[in-house]
Amino acid sequence: MKHLRLFLRLLDIQRVLVRHGLDELITSVHLFRPLRFIFYLWPANWVRTRSSAPRGQRIREALEELGPIFVKFGQSVSTRQDLLPEDIGIELAKLQDQVPPFSGTMALRAIHNAFGQPAEEVFATFNPEAMAAASIAQVHVATLHNDLEVIVKILRPNVHQDVERDVEILYLIAKLAQRYWAEGHRLRPIEVVAEYEATVLNELDLMREASNAAQLRRNFKGSPLIYVPEVYWDYCRTQVMVMEHIHGVPINDMESLRRAGTNFRKLAANGVEIFFTQVFRDNFFHADMHPGNIFVDITDPENPRYAAVDFGIVGTLDDTDRHYLAENFMAFFQRDYHRVAQLHVNSGWVPADTRVNELESGFRTVCEPIFNKPLKEISFGQVLLKLFQVAQRFDMKVQPQLFLLQKTLMQIEGLGRELYPDLDLWETGQPVLKKWMAQQTGPKATAERIRQELPEVRYVLEHLPGVARRLIDQVLAAESKSPIPDQQSLYRRERRQYRVIGGAAGIVAGALLIGLDANPKWVGWVVGVVSIIALYLGRPKPPLNRRDR
Repeated sequence: MKHLRLFLRLLDIQRVLVRHGLDELITSVHLFRPLRFIFYLWPANWVRTRSSAPRGQRIREALEELGPIFVKFGQSVSTRQDLLPEDIGIELAKLQDQVPPFSGTMALRAIHNAFGQPAEEVFATFNPEAMAAASIAQVHVATLHNDLEVIVKILRPNVHQDVERDVEILYLIAKLAQRYWAEGHRLRPIEVVAEYEATVLNELDLMREASNAAQLRRNFKGSPLIYVPEVYWDYCRTQVMVMEHIHGVPINDMESLRRAGTNFRKLAANGVEIFFTQVFRDNFFHADMHPGNIFVDITDPENPRYAAVDFGIVGTLDDTDRHYLAENFMAFFQRDYHRVAQLHVNSGWVPADTRVNELESGFRTVCEPIFNKPLKEISFGQVLLKLFQVAQRFDMKVQPQLFLLQKTLMQIEGLGRELYPDLDLWETGQPVLKKWMAQQTGPKATAERIRQELPEVRYVLEHLPGVARRLIDQVLAAESKSPIPDQQSLYRRERRQYRVIGGAAGIVAGALLIGLDANPKWVGWVVGVVSIIALYLGRPKPPLNRRDR
């Protein structure tokens, strides 16, 4: 039965592709190639006029017709602008996750299944009519018994089965594309589907989304830049999430924002600052910043504040990537293209034998024309795409961990362009980045890292005597079983013993330098220096050879 459903779904996909004039995709990937003639025999296809729309637009419209899972897949693919043809990438970025809601009856049934009791017992009031709907879930307005107004997010019925079915089909299509499509090897479709699968499966667990929201709320508690609604954990389940109902103007409702006298310049600049703060200070960023997920609190129009919802997709970077990314941004701001090229080599993003001067020249060619221009005259997303293209000429490795970051940055750019076209993205982001870099490399940061690691140092000190004793006993025991050595062998043996003892003494001296609570403090330094001098003076001397004698 499962295979029959997959087969019928494949036929439906092929019908949609033909309907949108995408026959070349069917041919190029050999996707049921013989069956395409069946659709040409259908009367509806005899009279259809081949769409004259551009290729990218036809692909976007086909995904929208195929349904929510394919729409979300298209959104995920749109983050890979570095791998997509430009016309397709631009169109996929336009995909909106807007679908018809499921019925109120099904919503009430989902509440009962999640809590084991009807909605009227769980909530004081519950509106069965959805306030908004998307491909994975929809939201309803409700009131708790303490009169707090809340939002109830409910997963779509059978969404797990639908995702599993369509992901399996996507893998099948990806394998065919990689094998038969001329662009398949470069675009790596199987890897793209794997990334999408990981993302969408995370969105199917609303407890995970609730924890994301709680973390972001802690990160920006009391911030004048953005407000994150509170999660009510007692009402959260894997299929249902309940959180504070926020009130604000949708970010794309420009008319309402204008009527309120909103300070658009400040609003746009705050968006950029929020992005850099999330990425570099917190290493935890909202990675689905499309207009449907962002509202504006205009209680004080001169100081507007963002309010975010939908925390199913968040991004993080490891410390190494975050460091190199920050260094790259700073080098770009300073037009130090040689530094940018060297960082790409140091980070392993391009091969170690890459000629840095040639890579530097490529970056300069792309970046130099864009500086000192307002945002309305440049596209940061396109600049980022061109930079990837330059690096790809030098065999840059694909960096999956940067895709969500790239997508979020492009969304921030889009919001900035809409709110305040004259915003200088570079000028706004640079102070935040400089502050973070100073915090990471300054003496306070070093002292904080030492303070955090002090318990580990103490643990090592507590166990060091026993470990050193066992090492020395092992060396002495091994040497006692060895034949009588000559002078050179004896010297090498003594040197090994010295290294073992010296290493242990060095650790003790280092620990004293860091953690000794002596008074005055210079005692620790004196002990450490004396230890090092004593070790040097007591080192084994090599035996004299005949010439020396």
